Amino acid sequence: MTDKSVSFSVLDLAPIPQGSSAKEAFSHSLDLAQLAEKRGYHRYWLAEHHNMPGIASAATAVLIGHIADQTRTIRVGAGGIMLPNHAPLQVAEQFRVLEALHPGRIDLGVGRSLGFTAPVREALGVSEYDTDAFDRDIAAVRDFLHGRGPVTALPAVDDPPPMFVLATGRGLGVAARAGLPVVVGGPRLLADPTPLERYREAFRPDGADSEPYVVVSLEVAVAESTEAARELLVSEAWAMAESRETGA
Repeated sequence: MTDKSVSFSVLDLAPIPQGSSAKEAFSHSLDLAQLAEKRGYHRYWLAEHHNMPGIASAATAVLIGHIADQTRTIRVGAGGIMLPNHAPLQVAEQFRVLEALHPGRIDLGVGRSLGFTAPVREALGVSEYDTDAFDRDIAAVRDFLHGRGPVTALPAVDDPPPMFVLATGRGLGVAARAGLPVVVGGPRLLADPTPLERYREAFRPDGADSEPYVVVSLEVAVAESTEAARELLVSEAWAMAESRETGA
């Protein structure tokens, strides 16, 4: 990766405002993706969340296909697929299908987050998931994507989608050991850049073109005034705090 310019992208949760519907949220997400493409944004990613009435992107791979079908050039992907909730073979199959339908435009970001609440974790069938399991699942997904698994993930594709690791804390070490790009939250970077320095130092290249690569995730509010933007951010912060307590 020799290009040192900064690319801008969008992370979407397909939010459902009060009084709206999932169908309207999907329509708004498509409008946003098409606008981002028109404005020259590089990627459009969707996030996986479960049992949250205000978020419509739970079936992330399905929604990626919908967005990719109706855009032409922007990369579309997951930010991310939570590996505790999925078998590595199924993840590889889903993203090979997406790649076959939209060659050269699909990204696969993976994370290790469990559901917010015990009922969600129980419904997903996983209550514990450690760093070793994350290491193993990343390696398994990668092997299946590249045709090195114990069985063949179909369909065949010329170039499998690139993988990214959504990292907080120990996830940076996982990404470094795997030689994969990493996605980190901006506030963590501002507070202490040391973990990123360690990621770069510990990075194990996977191929001649592999090198440390960091995607920074920032929450941005766009409004007609600073005050209106602050109101949007306060609303979002309140919703996040509420969801961590109630799962909704």
